[in-house]
Amino acid sequence: MIALPKVSSQMSVLPALETLNLESTLQDLSLYEFQIEADRTGIEVARAFDSNPLLPGAILTEKQQLLGMISRRRFLEYMSRPYGLELFLKRPIKCLYLLARAETLVLPSSTLIVNAARQSLQRPAHLLYEPLVVEIEPQVYKLLDVHQLMVAQSHIHELATQLLNEQTQAHLIQTEKMASLGQMMAGIAHEILNPVNFISGNIEYLSKYSDDLINLIVAYEEGVTDPPPRVVEIKEEIELDYLQEDLLVIINSMRQGTERLIKIINSMRNFSHMGEGSRQPADLHECIDSTLLILHNRIKYDIELVKNYGELPLVPCYSGQLSQVFTNIISNAIDALMEKLAAVKAAAKSAAKWQPRIEISTKVVEAENSRWAAIRISDNGSGIPPEIQQRIFETFFTTKPVGKGTGLGLAISRQIVTEKHKGRLNLRSQPQIGTEFEILLPLE
Repeated sequence: MIALPKVSSQMSVLPALETLNLESTLQDLSLYEFQIEADRTGIEVARAFDSNPLLPGAILTEKQQLLGMISRRRFLEYMSRPYGLELFLKRPIKCLYLLARAETLVLPSSTLIVNAARQSLQRPAHLLYEPLVVEIEPQVYKLLDVHQLMVAQSHIHELATQLLNEQTQAHLIQTEKMASLGQMMAGIAHEILNPVNFISGNIEYLSKYSDDLINLIVAYEEGVTDPPPRVVEIKEEIELDYLQEDLLVIINSMRQGTERLIKIINSMRNFSHMGEGSRQPADLHECIDSTLLILHNRIKYDIELVKNYGELPLVPCYSGQLSQVFTNIISNAIDALMEKLAAVKAAAKSAAKWQPRIEISTKVVEAENSRWAAIRISDNGSGIPPEIQQRIFETFFTTKPVGKGTGLGLAISRQIVTEKHKGRLNLRSQPQIGTEFEILLPLE
């Protein structure tokens, strides 16, 4: 009696589809184990197929090395031909394989299901229903039925569609939030600007009146050689000399404060221009400075800010949307620097030698027979690991803890630069050295 090769029929059941996800690989599917030496007879293969009706084929090896695969469909086709049983049933299965040989698709078990399905469908039409050979480990192979692969791919496609719809909905919500925020900021800026202008205007009168009163006091002191005792007493109580000096300092500080407040309000108004109907020429240096003014409190204490502004013409753009891009990129740089600074301080290693730094440079560059406005924003943080640099612009991809990052900032920034402005957003990053984002905007 001939011993049959081992067939794992229990592996023929489809896996639970709910366990599959976009990152699922071939090893997550049900695979068939039927590996046989090519010098065994065709009858052994026939008995294996008869004992397991779902077995899609047989993997043939020669001296433990993969020779190829013969599918159930091809095996039965040749056996049903005239004299097929007489020719192949009692002869080595290699004889039938050499006659019915077809190209075998061999894939590692770590191959994503979506990639395997694509490669399977790219085969010639007469091979579309041929099983795939999955390499589990060196010299260990299993079979995958194409039907199972396509069912799994269909489920993953549904998951991808659902996720895309969710992402699109989240993007619309985020866009609506930003538009509402822009409108709110514009309204708040307008409401604040009126009283600030009132204060700013009156400071000039206050300064003039203060000068007049001080001049009056000085003239009085020069004309009265023997002031009344009560005047002398009050003068000492209020420290008149110090009061005169400090009053001028206070008024000057109030003037500077209102000027700074007006700049902040104007920055808010510029940032709120999210819904401009068309691109308008804008001074990018003003856009960047407005962004830096809004982020000033996050930068001023620990981070050195270096600005190397070159000669830039007015750039046709949506200034409010570019302000959002600058905010997203600079905020990410601040987060990276603060994270590294905390690590350096915790390790007590050269904390004084490393200075967190953000550098912003601008210039006009020539590329592909066109002129571009180049804005480079770089930091000397820990950099971005190479394995995730390709995903950094993906929607919802973030390396920040839950609650601190949405994964939308860079995705929206790329959309604004590439789709809204027909520009480019490039990333350059080296671990432990730093990260640079380059924004290229067409000038022509």
